[in-house]
Amino acid sequence: MTQLLPAFDPRLVPIVNADEITHPAHPERLTAHGLRQLFANPPQWTPELVREIKFANRAPAHAAVMLPLVMRDELTLLLTQRTAHLSTHSGQIALPGGKIDPTDADPTAAALRETFEEIGIAPERIEVLGTLPVYVTGTSFIVTPVVGLVEPGFELVPNPDEVDDVFEVPLSFLMNPLHHRRHAFDFEGVVREWYSMPYQDGDQERFIWGATAGMLRNFYRMLSA
Repeated sequence: MTQLLPAFDPRLVPIVNADEITHPAHPERLTAHGLRQLFANPPQWTPELVREIKFANRAPAHAAVMLPLVMRDELTLLLTQRTAHLSTHSGQIALPGGKIDPTDADPTAAALRETFEEIGIAPERIEVLGTLPVYVTGTSFIVTPVVGLVEPGFELVPNPDEVDDVFEVPLSFLMNPLHHRRHAFDFEGVVREWYSMPYQDGDQERFIWGATAGMLRNFYRMLSA
């Protein structure tokens, strides 16, 4: 039987050093033009993280998330902080997204719909570039990450039932492995590992970790291939 994890503060879980030397993503790929070219002619690459160790007894569910990249002078990624009362991943930093509904044509349609429902950005404002490999969370969500470019000038309308806050992080920060920390947590003889990418947003630390950091790590692998 899968063991439920005890409550813990991920910031306090020990950091373990990576065994390899990695380099930042190619600078030309951190632009709207470079990303369009990249998804039109993707390189040969392998996702680093595909499936987390299961830690919740729930039926698998297909989901999709959006990586909304805002086309400012420097590309930024829009992220949300989930409300504390949600049943899964409450209070965590996340990508806009959720379960795929029967009425959704595909994962991309689900990611666009969820982005509009969560933060108010309409599908017509998002230029979809493509998808990343599926990522399976420890709570049995089978997630398809969708990458899209967003024109500035939008008005955010966060859904108060799901979203406590919305903020932006420079893509160059997230795609630099010097900002990626790997953690290891031993619970009842099973070692669980994940990445974190803490970002100092003014006087507030945005602790990006878990599945969100895992999907961003895969995106980094694509951009640095």
